[in-house]
Amino acid sequence: MRKLILAVSATFILTTSFYRDTRNDIVETSIENSVPVAAVPGEEEVSADHAAAELYKTIDFGMGSKMNEEVFLKAFLGYSNLKNAGKLEHSAGILTVCDFSLSSTKKRLWVIDMNSKKVLFNELVAHGKNTGEEFATNFSNTESSLQSSMGFYITESTYNGSNGYSLKLIGMDKGYNDNAYKRAIVMHGADYISENFIKAQNRIGRSWGCPAVARELAEPIINTIKGQNVLFIYYPDQTYMESSEWLKA
Repeated sequence: MRKLILAVSATFILTTSFYRDTRNDIVETSIENSVPVAAVPGEEEVSADHAAAELYKTIDFGMGSKMNEEVFLKAFLGYSNLKNAGKLEHSAGILTVCDFSLSSTKKRLWVIDMNSKKVLFNELVAHGKNTGEEFATNFSNTESSLQSSMGFYITESTYNGSNGYSLKLIGMDKGYNDNAYKRAIVMHGADYISENFIKAQNRIGRSWGCPAVARELAEPIINTIKGQNVLFIYYPDQTYMESSEWLKA
């Protein structure tokens, strides 16, 4: 009898030694095969736009003119995309916008400190001689065109040239402003950027394509925005808006 019991016990141990608890497998399989909850189409884009719109409301424009909200949203989108692409340090906190849809008699340049959410400068800025009279209408990326180039720029180093204290600009939009450095498109001061010139000519003076500012403001503005920050020259050109890689949501 004892031998029989031992034999039965041995058989049970042998047959159950191949048994594996599959409960964990079932759990793991159910997780692996589970269907993720689908995102609502456009939800992230809407959230990003909403956040930018809320940010716009917090910008302190002071006593200056208020930038158009749509222009700010596009400028901020490009600023963010350039950062995310590693073209800027994440600490870069100055965003400069030139709204060339406005009359040159208007203060259409804004320098914004994105950390303090405050406009540091709101001033006159010139467009190119062949870009238009009072209003900018024609743009070019071609050398010797004497036209402005729309799009996003990264500010570089400074130098003293024929126009005095100047700031080098690197165009970031292929086909639109990426020849800016070769064309010597820079920010500099000019005597023809003044209220007196406006009274005489009904517009400010024009550059050879550079975003020129008033002579007395060149140094303080340039020293604020130099060194790897963003400058955006805005113009409502639909082809540009749809093709710029920096305006992709």
